[in-house]
Amino acid sequence: MSVLVYTEINKGRVKKASLECINYAAKIAELTGSTVTAFVNNADAAQLEEIGKAGASKILSVKNDKLNADSILISTAIEQAAKAEGAKVIVFAFDIVGKAVAPRLSAKLKAGLVAGAVDYPTVSGVTLEVRKNVFSGKATALYSINSDVKIISLLPNSFPLISGDNKATVADFSVDFSAVNSKIVVKEVKPNDAGGATPLPEAELVVSAGRGLKGPENWKIIEDLAASLGATTACSRPVADMHWRPHHEHVGQTGVAIRPNLYIAVGISGAIQHLAGVNGSKTIVVINNDKEAPFFKSADYGVIGDAFTIVPKLTEAIKKFKANQN
Repeated sequence: MSVLVYTEINKGRVKKASLECINYAAKIAELTGSTVTAFVNNADAAQLEEIGKAGASKILSVKNDKLNADSILISTAIEQAAKAEGAKVIVFAFDIVGKAVAPRLSAKLKAGLVAGAVDYPTVSGVTLEVRKNVFSGKATALYSINSDVKIISLLPNSFPLISGDNKATVADFSVDFSAVNSKIVVKEVKPNDAGGATPLPEAELVVSAGRGLKGPENWKIIEDLAASLGATTACSRPVADMHWRPHHEHVGQTGVAIRPNLYIAVGISGAIQHLAGVNGSKTIVVINNDKEAPFFKSADYGVIGDAFTIVPKLTEAIKKFKANQN
């Protein structure tokens, strides 16, 4: 029996969320006396080594470009891998692929599914008990999975990364799509262009701004602050809707849900829809000239004042602090 992990490669690196999944699977394996098998497509030697260090005992290495974007084919591939390995637990990241594939695989395997887990499971006989956030993060629910095969997807940035000196056995794995009639036609794949920044779901530092910036021409102060911290930039929904910033930077209930270590919100009022996507942040800093802004009630630190004065001064202070550390 094994714990199977769907592992993704993005821009030449193993996704951080996937490494978290392997760590999580290793914990389940420890509790259940099983092993961890990672399923990965188009990985090179260095990436395979990193997957092993994260806790995988075995890696099913696939070379198939059809698995790049088709959720029907991905679910078929994972189904075949799960049956070949006798996997009783399958772990995904709660990201775009995980949201598309895990429910489909759940139906195929008649497996119980908990999506968006935020804590390590507890084991009681053949039952796994898993915690996840509910009501837009206002409460936590405990789910019991009693099915023979169990599927769990993890909310990114909910678990610390652990790397050891483990080496995994690598086995080539071929997928048979002859009986699959996928209705998905992938015409083009356009990855989000975040430059060298960490993608938002994986970012530990995020600087975000809203309509308080008054226009896209003022975004340089946000980009400068983010650059000084090595952070990823984000925005509120109105900003994305007005095309001041690309939609993939929109964080909130209808955008990307994030859990960074530090979230700096500049000129964002803090409506409930926005808070639903960022309230998992470890530390929230709010900069706003409206002392009645709802966001201050959720902030760990708040600065009342003009962003056009405060943000450049904060950026310079961070640069000066870093320079003094060298």
